[in-house]
Amino acid sequence: MTNETWGEVRENLVSAVGKNNYVNWIEPLELAGLEGGVATFFVPTTFMGTWVSRNFGDDIQKVLIKAGEPVSRIEFSVPNQKEPSSKSVKQEVEAQPAPESLAKPSAIVGGEELPGAPLDSRFTFDSFVVGKPNELAHAAARRVSEGGSVTFNPLFLYGGVGLGKTHLMHAIAWELRTRSPGLRVVYLSAEQFMYRFVQALRDKDMIAFKQLFRSVDVLMIDDVQFIAGKDATQEEFFHTFNALVDQNKQIIVSSDRAPTEIDGIEDRIVSRLQSGLVVDLHPTNYELRLGILQQKVELFSEQFPNLEIQDGVLEFLAHRISTNVRVLEGALMRLFAFGSLVGREITMELTQDCLADVIRASDRKITVEEIQRKVSDHYNIRLSDLIGPKRVRTFARPRQVAMYLSKQMTTRSLPEIGRRFGGRDHTTVMHGVRKIEELMQHDSQIADDLEMLRRALEA
Repeated sequence: MTNETWGEVRENLVSAVGKNNYVNWIEPLELAGLEGGVATFFVPTTFMGTWVSRNFGDDIQKVLIKAGEPVSRIEFSVPNQKEPSSKSVKQEVEAQPAPESLAKPSAIVGGEELPGAPLDSRFTFDSFVVGKPNELAHAAARRVSEGGSVTFNPLFLYGGVGLGKTHLMHAIAWELRTRSPGLRVVYLSAEQFMYRFVQALRDKDMIAFKQLFRSVDVLMIDDVQFIAGKDATQEEFFHTFNALVDQNKQIIVSSDRAPTEIDGIEDRIVSRLQSGLVVDLHPTNYELRLGILQQKVELFSEQFPNLEIQDGVLEFLAHRISTNVRVLEGALMRLFAFGSLVGREITMELTQDCLADVIRASDRKITVEEIQRKVSDHYNIRLSDLIGPKRVRTFARPRQVAMYLSKQMTTRSLPEIGRRFGGRDHTTVMHGVRKIEELMQHDSQIADDLEMLRRALEA
């Protein structure tokens, strides 16, 4: 890879990570070289390498691959360190050293190493915070990781960015290796599968490719949506899938959407992907986000032992950053790093100043009209009846739910909310809000409805 190519890649990274992040974290990177699929970059400090690796490593790798560079791993090195492998911060940063048998991400078949992607040792079941939105996915992943007879084949995990799909994939791989060290487990992204396939075509070595990928015990493909529209890759994926299923080998696949919602995927592949267990990771709720933050604070406290965090900061972050766990974790890391560098306690004021851009980007403006549409759809009533004058219970209770959510999730005043509900007085809105607050305490159906609607609106 030339510096000219890296220059073009940097331009694409601006849109991928945002201008502020690019200026602060990407612009200082200096290309050291690309060899054996490993792209190495010089960074001013080890801390910066750690930060870039954890927060932007995936983005850099994806942009490099799209630019045609065969990158399977990214490393960061401080220039005055002669041996990057010993002190550099790799993309698969390890929270603690793993046994040698567990640290190798590839399977060995007949003395030949299967091409797999690095496993991040931070992504284990122990570090995965379980809550209502992800409990089914976690339980299914746990079951598959036990090995033994194949129950769900394939296991298909899907959900939005930062909800834990990749974490669970890595956790399954680590657990399988721990339980059965000789098991041939291969984890890689759909883009890497496609790259290996194209490379085999170019080298006229398809027989070896087929033998390698069809002789594994467990095949894990992350972000399968990336093979959409790639006919030749889909063809090979289809045949690999069938060959492994026929041998009763386990397949685990992840995507950002359900199989039927991936445009450009052949119907026969959609059918195969749906033939096992399809599990949705729902957007996180407040309690789960707070649990994740509390766990991360324990980990960060080991790195920053003298740093204090004011009461209420974690609750504030869990409430304000609701769409992406990676952003949430990155925000907390930035807070700890900043507090450590300037030697200050992490207060609410410091949090709001340090994370102004993150909080602003996370503040998706939910409107009263959007809430009304979601509520009317949820209760299967017409929008005109939700807003209209009829006071029958069928319409009155959903109307109060919509008023409550409008009060909680928008910045509109009670009189403004009342005007959007057919010109009602603010006291009517206040009564509706109080009624729902009372019902929430003893009516589990109302509480479930509110949680479901809140998740749908925050997604």
